[in-house]
Amino acid sequence: MGTLVGHVAPGLGFLLIGLWHLFNHIKLHAVNPKLYTSPPWFPNAKFKYLELVLIMAGSTASVAMELFIGPERHQPLDPDGTIPSNHLHNFEHSSISITFFVYAAFAIILDRAQTKARYGLTQLLGAIAFGQQLLLFHLHSADHTGPEGQYHLLLQLLVLVSLSTTLIGIGLPNSFLVSFLRSLSIFFQGLWLILMGFMLWTPSLIPKGCYMNDENGHKVVRCSSHDAQHRANSLVNIEFSWLIIAVTVFAVSLYLVLGKVYAEKVEYFSLGIDQDEEESNDDVESQKSSNSSFIHVGKVFPQNVMER
Repeated sequence: MGTLVGHVAPGLGFLLIGLWHLFNHIKLHAVNPKLYTSPPWFPNAKFKYLELVLIMAGSTASVAMELFIGPERHQPLDPDGTIPSNHLHNFEHSSISITFFVYAAFAIILDRAQTKARYGLTQLLGAIAFGQQLLLFHLHSADHTGPEGQYHLLLQLLVLVSLSTTLIGIGLPNSFLVSFLRSLSIFFQGLWLILMGFMLWTPSLIPKGCYMNDENGHKVVRCSSHDAQHRANSLVNIEFSWLIIAVTVFAVSLYLVLGKVYAEKVEYFSLGIDQDEEESNDDVESQKSSNSSFIHVGKVFPQNVMER
């Protein structure tokens, strides 16, 4: 992180995972709302563990970028083996990525082992990953006093929602609303990270009265006065409030559309089954009727013969 790509790339990952979960939770609930149970991750038709493998790949790429590709010497340590101050945030970001890697790796292991508590443990691992993310963003070593600090403060609110709903989901696996909100918060995290990357590292989008300052090899947005900083923070709050409205409209609209589509498919499928059952029942009844008529005639015929 600390650059446009460093925010947009992980943001895109969160956005796609959140959208994938949102789509599948709505579909699963629409198909059978009474038997709905929230899975911690969703298998792919062609490759079961695609979602988890992508999380592991993205986490590995993030660690490599933070610790080996990004630094000038392609390693984050000083010659004496200590961590320099300007690379503390690299280790913090890497710790978040490693935690998500652990979550995805153990999710695969638990599923293959077919343990009884695999779903609850996987949810707990996800909660630990979100908890690590919240902790390190809250105690970040970088000086987040300007607009960047306001972006990170609001990002922590989204991470807190993801953490809370993941923990609640352990005790309420049949709650669609808990899973819906968790998926939406992950999607929102990705969207906010992408917006943060563009708004903080695109010179033309920096608020009036603020500027890009080079500090210890990192570009940071600073403001020339208290009023300029107050205005910049207020603009960030307005952006967040507008995104809340946009994300809410998107999520509810997606629920209505997908709910209608998959509910109609289920209704059509059930009607087809009912029609087949009615036809088979009609065939059975007609067969019973013909058999009884045949038996009845067989019984009457000898009596006529005897009378003759």
